Amino acid sequence: MIKKAMIMAAGAGTRLNPLTLKVPKPMIPVANVPVLEYILKHLQGFGINDIIANTHHLAETIHDAYCGQNHFNINFNCIYEPELSGTAGGVKKTEFFFNDNETFLVVSGDALTDVDIEKLYSKHKSSNALATIALKEIPPPEVENFGVVVIDESSKVIGFQEKPPIAQAKSNLVNTGIYIFEKEVFNYIPANIFYDFGKQVFPEMLKANKRLYAHVIDDYWNDIGTLRQYRLSSFDILANKLKYNTGRAVGENTVIEDGAVLTGGNIIGRNCIIKAGARLNNSIVWDNVVVEGKQKLNEGIAANFEGKLHIIENC
Repeated sequence: MIKKAMIMAAGAGTRLNPLTLKVPKPMIPVANVPVLEYILKHLQGFGINDIIANTHHLAETIHDAYCGQNHFNINFNCIYEPELSGTAGGVKKTEFFFNDNETFLVVSGDALTDVDIEKLYSKHKSSNALATIALKEIPPPEVENFGVVVIDESSKVIGFQEKPPIAQAKSNLVNTGIYIFEKEVFNYIPANIFYDFGKQVFPEMLKANKRLYAHVIDDYWNDIGTLRQYRLSSFDILANKLKYNTGRAVGENTVIEDGAVLTGGNIIGRNCIIKAGARLNNSIVWDNVVVEGKQKLNEGIAANFEGKLHIIENC
């Protein structure tokens, strides 16, 4: 099985603004647990204890919380990128971490998943693939938000579409940002240049008829790329849709006063006060937030950054 993995954790997560103005996307709390922690525990569940991540946006937050601290008995390393170098370019910077002829895993730092890595690995090896992409079937109306992959009956990749209009999509199988590679893949990624898997590496491999395959997963997968996806993913955690689930609905030292009205599902962080008369419906409240008695939050998010309250509704 795979022993080492790389987590792509450098992106700015601009579609999650204003949340990611102060918090890097891998540290966004989902049911009061950072996304990165779910990923680490998932990988450890498959015996992957040597992990490296590239960082850039608000990198010190990730470094201070996890890097080099042996959390969960994982050897977790970080490499800082002063400038973003793309998905493939970021992975290229971790080439030194992997042994010659080693098969390794790459995962996106903004996705919640319990993908069966053993099944993915078996598919990769049985196909004699150089690279294997984990795909997820999604409802056709959602394809315009993702990179679409087209495969043949043997699961060999035969085409790509980057966020196509619904009417033009050739498939509803989307790239999850979860890959298994042979070390040889680094030969197809130039050093010290911005380079992307979906737009450059994979299409170029396809043109060169390299061994590029896919595996359609039936496990849970959802990225937190938008505010709506983030909020819905959080409630998936409360519904126990993720196997590696350590989330919780209410954080420590939080007070919900009598007379506060909470409807639907709500997630409230640590050290919060929800005052009498406040109304929350299917919403997320981050740490250290006071929701006043006359405030209403409907399908929204409330976060406190340096004493300033940010409220996002109807997302």
